Amino acid sequence: MTISKMKKEDLELLSNKDITYKLIEEGGKPESTADLFRKIIKLLDLPESTFENKIADYYTALSTDKRFVLLSDGKWDLREHHTSDSLKTDDDDLDEEDEEVEEKEENDMEEDTDEDDYSDSDDNPYDDSQEDLKDLVVIDDDDLDSDN
Repeated sequence: MTISKMKKEDLELLSNKDITYKLIEEGGKPESTADLFRKIIKLLDLPESTFENKIADYYTALSTDKRFVLLSDGKWDLREHHTSDSLKTDDDDLDEEDEEVEEKEENDMEEDTDEDDYSDSDDNPYDDSQEDLKDLVVIDDDDLDSDN
């Protein structure tokens, strides 16, 4: 049974994402967010104000559902209509960004180790030797009081 011939009561049992799936499946072609949502509003006999109030939620719902893919022309289609090679997913973008970050971190680490390579000179702030302390004199508190 096609979605347009379903009873309103049966349609109300489906989520907007499920109705969208059936609309695209039956229509056989990608459609814009607005067109799809207007069809749902019409099928469910909802007030026109629903479009303005819920379109953002509807878009988010489609974006998070792995059954759908947003094409470069801004239209939604079913993922099953596309080969995995033809789709560039958000995960691909993240992988590329991760690789760039890893390369930058590796370069930064190499630079850091170059800066930390000190010779045995007096410039080394990490030198643990007590050489600077050899001329210091320890004064007891009692000796300080007696000077007053």
